[in-house]
Amino acid sequence: MPAEVSSASPSSPALTERQEARRRRILHASAQLASRGGFDAVQMREVAESSQVALGTLYRYFPSKVHLLVATMQAQLEHMHGTLRKKPPQDATAAERVAETLMRAFRALQREPHLADAMVRALTFADRSVSPEVDQVSRQTTMIILDAMGLEDPTPQQLSAVRVIEHTWHSALITWLSGRASIAQVKIDIETVCRLIDLTAPEEPARRR
Repeated sequence: MPAEVSSASPSSPALTERQEARRRRILHASAQLASRGGFDAVQMREVAESSQVALGTLYRYFPSKVHLLVATMQAQLEHMHGTLRKKPPQDATAAERVAETLMRAFRALQREPHLADAMVRALTFADRSVSPEVDQVSRQTTMIILDAMGLEDPTPQQLSAVRVIEHTWHSALITWLSGRASIAQVKIDIETVCRLIDLTAPEEPARRR
């Protein structure tokens, strides 16, 4: 599931075309190494060699392996988002569409378990210094969910539901990767939490009699 398209954090200076291409190479190399051997296989020196950048240059883009792998997760989610937009779910309700969307994303990660484990471990290890990258992952996940809901201007209650759904999805990834939950259980949990969408939908104004 290699994704070679990503963007810098909104708070970062805009990258030149050459810098963006270099960043894509770095993220691609990170994903390839993680796919083969998980978290421990992603060594900064090997990433630099694989992406044909100097080690010092790599550290200017990503100060640590955790920064790099969280950014890799954002890139993977961005790639998934593009794929999902080409063939969006056709379920009748917003809750069903979000559940189907998140299960598609889950199955994509399931096909690359070493990569999924590396990215989720990095997200778990992330401290405050990685906040911009973690925020990007959260924003990308939110965009995926809102697209599935068909919403452009969600209410505060709907955004709260989206956050709870995000937390459940990430928790489901962790429990599945650790062998504590089956795919069937993950599906049940995702479908259950997505029912919050129905509970937070704005009420239609009462009709006059």
